[in-house]
Amino acid sequence: MNLADKINQPVFHHVGNVADSLSRPCYVVGGYVRDIFLHRHSKDIDFVTVGSGIKVAEAVAATLGKGCQAHVFRNFGTAQVKRHDLELEFVGARRESYSRDSRKPIVEDGTLDDDLSRRDFTINAMAICVNAAEFGELIDPFDGLADLDDQLIRTPLDPDVTFSDDPLRMMRAIRFATQLGFSIVPETFDAIARNADRIGIISRERIADELMKIMASPMPSIGWELLAKCGLLIHILPELDAMRGVETVNGRGHKDNFYHTLQVVDNVARKSKNVWLRWAALFHDIAKPVTKRWDAKLGWTFHNHNFIGARMIPRIFRDMRLPMNEKMKYVQKMVELHMRPIALVEDVVTDSAVRRMIFDAADDIDDLMTLCEADITSKNEAKVKRFLDNFALVRRKMTELEERDRIRCFQPPVSGEEIMEIFGLRPCREVGTIKEAIKNAILDGVIPNERAAALELMHDEARRLGLSPVSDTL
Repeated sequence: MNLADKINQPVFHHVGNVADSLSRPCYVVGGYVRDIFLHRHSKDIDFVTVGSGIKVAEAVAATLGKGCQAHVFRNFGTAQVKRHDLELEFVGARRESYSRDSRKPIVEDGTLDDDLSRRDFTINAMAICVNAAEFGELIDPFDGLADLDDQLIRTPLDPDVTFSDDPLRMMRAIRFATQLGFSIVPETFDAIARNADRIGIISRERIADELMKIMASPMPSIGWELLAKCGLLIHILPELDAMRGVETVNGRGHKDNFYHTLQVVDNVARKSKNVWLRWAALFHDIAKPVTKRWDAKLGWTFHNHNFIGARMIPRIFRDMRLPMNEKMKYVQKMVELHMRPIALVEDVVTDSAVRRMIFDAADDIDDLMTLCEADITSKNEAKVKRFLDNFALVRRKMTELEERDRIRCFQPPVSGEEIMEIFGLRPCREVGTIKEAIKNAILDGVIPNERAAALELMHDEARRLGLSPVSDTL
């Protein structure tokens, strides 16, 4: 098959001409070729040449004009050339072999067939020639194009060898299946299950990178369900794996918290591209296995699972090498607060409760509401409608109170420094008591969020504590 029209761009002709001048066969390979057939645009282009890829890269850079140079990584035998918004990667064709305890290969020079056979999946093991004589010719030794048409993920060679050599490929198989909506062929999936424990030699950072791509996919649940079914999940996130299954006592069971969680994640994904809100959805019930109790009167209970789950988040993020920064704190906050809106709609929606929820969630209140609406996964349509109608009421009340009381960006009308100055105090418990009284009075609607009312309450509270102002300034 000739694909000259698919790569009829100056960059491919230019690289091909340089390769011809060096008498080097040269091909565009991998993801760029795959994405041509998937009609996906990519700015990263990988080239394989028989012989030194570094020499071809240096020659390409030298002919692209002033300021363009090849960035060489000799330890890996690769070089990179950046031109405008394109990133060109060059490597020599190679064959690889592996030791049992490492995914770092022993690399030798090889043929194009050697290079394509070492690749992870057939859909990534295609090449297109850029040399002038065969420009646009497709090389597809493993029928990757047929697998693309059939939407299948399979390895070019024995999957047990492929995954044992480089266990990260197991994560990549599941990631591609999730991103593309493809199926993993049974023999490949079974090999993942047989080699799942090999994932232990892969760094947590590399695993986290694949998980982030799964979470950014249109339906993240595909990946998480595959991870559970093949046995990888228990190795990479045992806390989530522990949520699988239903326990029954006296004929009373509870919903499968794992599959409920996956539905919540997908519900959030349909509403938001915020990947950290999706992580919050994944972890919102993470403490249910450790808080699950049977009560003869109440049935199954999961008391305080939101608070205990929030305390679990830092350790989980640390173990998974996810960022220990404001992203982690955001997820932790969402997990802790996710029961608040539900508690509101199950009770009378009071102004005070809504104010406190807005105060605690602050700028993340809209995300919290999105998460809580996604958490309604009941198959009882009447129940779902009742909850969603009540959430709509909460949203209306939030808008009214926010416009009136400015709670989301709450700043105390009277600061602690002012209280200390007025009453001649140093930092002490009494200052905190007065500030807390003012905050609670505003959130409970006792006083408006205004300075005059806050000052009056400050003086009342100070008198109760036996304090007197040192001046009559305020």
